[in-house]
Amino acid sequence: MSRSARPRALMLQGTGSDVGKSVLVAGLARAYARRGLMVAPFKPQNMSNNAAVTAEGGEIGRAQALQARAAGIAPSVHMNPVLLKPESDRGSQVVIQGRAQGRIEAGAWRSRRARFLPAILDSFATVGAGRDLVLVEGAGSAAEVNLRAGDVANMGFAEAAGLPVVLAGDIDRGGVIAALVGTQAVLAPGDARRIRGFLVNKFRGDPALFADGMRFVAARTGWRPVGVVPWLPATARLPAEDAVRLERPEASKGGGRAPVSVAVPMLSRIANFDDLDPLLAEPAVSVTFVPPGRPLPRDADAIVLPGTKSTRGDLAMLRDQGWDIDILAHRRAGGRVLGLCGGLQLLGRRVDDPQGSDGAPGSSPGLGLLDIATVMAAEKVVREAQGIAPDYGGAAVRGYEIHMGATDGPDAARPLVLLDGRPDGARSADGRVEGSYLHGLFGSDSFRAAWLDSLRAGTASGLAFEAGVDAALDEIAAALEAHLDLDGLLALAEEPGWSPRP
Repeated sequence: MSRSARPRALMLQGTGSDVGKSVLVAGLARAYARRGLMVAPFKPQNMSNNAAVTAEGGEIGRAQALQARAAGIAPSVHMNPVLLKPESDRGSQVVIQGRAQGRIEAGAWRSRRARFLPAILDSFATVGAGRDLVLVEGAGSAAEVNLRAGDVANMGFAEAAGLPVVLAGDIDRGGVIAALVGTQAVLAPGDARRIRGFLVNKFRGDPALFADGMRFVAARTGWRPVGVVPWLPATARLPAEDAVRLERPEASKGGGRAPVSVAVPMLSRIANFDDLDPLLAEPAVSVTFVPPGRPLPRDADAIVLPGTKSTRGDLAMLRDQGWDIDILAHRRAGGRVLGLCGGLQLLGRRVDDPQGSDGAPGSSPGLGLLDIATVMAAEKVVREAQGIAPDYGGAAVRGYEIHMGATDGPDAARPLVLLDGRPDGARSADGRVEGSYLHGLFGSDSFRAAWLDSLRAGTASGLAFEAGVDAALDEIAAALEAHLDLDGLLALAEEPGWSPRP
């Protein structure tokens, strides 16, 4: 791709994982869109089990869907052409331009990833067509020089597409000066020259207090300082992309006894856990993500089983942790249980996988709380959906499906929702155990309110969750306008002289 062929674009890379790249790109997309620019997000390669569905019926990382929303455009499979969805410690499902293309082991991916560069560049050109600016997000750390050969996520892509780079560091974790200067020190000279500016993220207090630190980094590296971003509480109101968030105390809300308490076991291959974000936002609801090694709380009003990228693997994990006993005891005591997508499959009598679509071929007994059974299939269901929840006053629901396998049985004759006129999910005869394949169920305000009030009357707050996400994006965009040199960033994106092989 020649310099003249590429759209005006800028790549944001980080000194490490979880430095806030995804939120920064979303905030910048909203800020530039509010200036009247046609903006699009792009991430060459993502690794996440939090996925979203596009109108084409394909999968992309949840963060890129949020960034598209921030830019005011519909998400596309081309915004995240390579998505790796971990299924084990060593292997992942590979999604290319929205479509699952099988599995690959970590070692094999490193040796084969360069072959996907043409598809990535094709998607980049597609996203950039007709746009004023493309904001590109890197993955992990720019300093991972051990992964540089064949790289398509960071400097390898920046080189191939001819992009200038801005490096983001996270001051909240400490050592940000060393992280920024050290990144330049370990990079190959050509890669280091590609970085044109830097910013510092997550500063608590007055950003002006770090002025000397910014001057030091600029003098040592020669990079342009573009600003210090303060700690932004509004980011907590955005959908979570990375399971790193679940490892922190703020992932669980409610230290005291709230009117309604919800427990969520942290499955080993937890997926689309942002389904729980609307419950975390409810002021009268306490949500606790329970890590391995701890029992599920006995006093929870409801247990929600989230999605999983490995249903049979997480059935084994539930039993290893003794969580199956906790869930059965909760049910016997009259508690409520709800399963989402893979969580629905966990609740059934069996999960059969004759073709090895979800791992090794075989069968596993489920928790047996719903009289249903699931048969895995090679073809994945990926689609947007909307409908109603008949047993919750006909509450409107809207979201998307991403799952392998079909579920049926007597309890499926009592579907939790009707999606585009077809039944989905299941409910027990007494209605205390239920589940659905629909991601985004709790994001539907009327359903969430009805479900919470069924646990305890008067719990629902009237929260408009999706409106809150847009308000958070506006707050973040306003903060970036105030604390970053947005004109300077645009100037970097327009710098002449870039070429694919400097």
